[in-house]
Amino acid sequence: MRRYQPGDTVVRRDVFRGRVWSAHALRVIEDTEHALVTGSCPGADVVAATTWIDWLLTGDTARRDQAVPHLAAGEWELAPWTWRDTVLLMWNPLGEWFSVNAFFDPSDDHRLINWYVNFERPAHRAPTGFDTFDLLLDLVIAPDLSTWRWKDEDEYAHGRRVGVIDDDAHRAVDKARDRAVAMIEQREGPFAPDSPWRHWHWNPAWPAPALPPMWSTAAGCDSGA
Repeated sequence: MRRYQPGDTVVRRDVFRGRVWSAHALRVIEDTEHALVTGSCPGADVVAATTWIDWLLTGDTARRDQAVPHLAAGEWELAPWTWRDTVLLMWNPLGEWFSVNAFFDPSDDHRLINWYVNFERPAHRAPTGFDTFDLLLDLVIAPDLSTWRWKDEDEYAHGRRVGVIDDDAHRAVDKARDRAVAMIEQREGPFAPDSPWRHWHWNPAWPAPALPPMWSTAAGCDSGA
């Protein structure tokens, strides 16, 4: 498997039942045998479901609530979006059902806003980057790791009811919950006291990543149920 080099552009795609649900252009920070670490900054190219974009633009939660039924029915539409407001670091450990994300203030102080564990299918390399699928459940963690809270459990339950998250994925997520919490409590991985990711900065020499022309090429592995 070819390793990416720092600064390479890759695309993280959410793929469900053979179709792209979202795509996000990222820069590679580090690619090792343990994890693929990528980042993004304001101005990066994104393609996302129109329900999600409409919710961000209007604050209309009814539009966001339509996302899971649209997924189950295979009826979503995609539109371009631009990443904004935060600098993102994404740590994808090999074979795990979650990624660890760190959101930073893009201003000069580059303050760590919060950590965020995103539960998702294990990443698979694809022609333009890697494919996964967001499983709707999240864990939001204070910058100093003192507290954390579960997020979107109602959306996760809805996904279970309509078949977006099958029984196998549900069992995997249950185990991944325990591993993610243990990682926080034991200060492991990106949460370790000596982790470089707590104080990471976007390389100012890198322009915001753009989606390559072939970003929608068929996935090498279907990441959805």
